[in-house]
Amino acid sequence: QVQLVESGGGLVQVGDSLRLSCAASGRTFNAMGWFRQAPGKEREFVASISGSAVRIAYADSVKGRFTITKDNAENMVYLQMNSLKPEDTGVYYCAARNTAMESRWDYQYDAWSQGTQVTVSS
Repeated sequence: QVQLVESGGGLVQVGDSLRLSCAASGRTFNAMGWFRQAPGKEREFVASISGSAVRIAYADSVKGRFTITKDNAENMVYLQMNSLKPEDTGVYYCAARNTAMESRWDYQYDAWSQGTQVTVSS
């Protein structure tokens, strides 16, 4: 059974940092991504990384502050979040694709984590 289990969320202050981790089990995935959903809003793309980690994409709102990395040997993906802002608050999900190409479209992902809450307090 495929599982994506993430950890690392929490309550932080403006300007703080957090690192989210996502462990995949049950099979080896290729491209992976991070999405988030704020209260009352639709789920939005945050970052994605291709299977080989050569291609990486970020939402404009997090570019320069967030970094996505991938450890293929451990089947893990990480999201380092720096200089956090209140608008970064939401439930963060990691997602995995069966193919190597990264994507910013959530419908192209094949598996999802349960989500972890990130709250940035001002």
